[in-house]
Amino acid sequence: MTPTLGALPLEPYRPDLVAPPVATLLSASELAARAYVAEIDPALADTQALNDAFGLDADLGANCVVVMGRRGADERPAACVVLSSTRADVNGLVRRTLDVRKCSFAPQDWAVSQTGMEHGGITPVGLPEAWPILVDRAVTQQAWVVVGSGLRRSKLVLPGAVLGQLPGVVVLDGLGTPA
Repeated sequence: MTPTLGALPLEPYRPDLVAPPVATLLSASELAARAYVAEIDPALADTQALNDAFGLDADLGANCVVVMGRRGADERPAACVVLSSTRADVNGLVRRTLDVRKCSFAPQDWAVSQTGMEHGGITPVGLPEAWPILVDRAVTQQAWVVVGSGLRRSKLVLPGAVLGQLPGVVVLDGLGTPA
């Protein structure tokens, strides 16, 4: 049964509505059967615009940000997934978890080229296998979560628990802090 999330036009997963790395991961697993997509105007890809347009609560969405930690010459990329109503604790919990001295958001062009996804659509589904994916436990406790699809023209909807079971995921308490 297709979930109802505000007025978001959900339909069963379609590979043409997600970025290639997302389709590869979903198609190679049982996750495709539990996934839904919503085709949207790319101008609505940003969280607040999406929430306003479709009447979504901020806790229905999860943002995925790519960070880069550094310890000397060693660079350690990772992704952080937090509820849309919060911000990732990049300089605290993320920095300690990655065991780095400095941590910041990765440059946009680099993140896009490394993920094969569009800026504003990056999702934890289908990220490079070597990257840790840090997910706030609050995300995994949501019945359904709206995340990027890898494209700005659609959103992917999955049970929150599924995001905690993706390859490379580390579930952390307190990753998302009040915005």
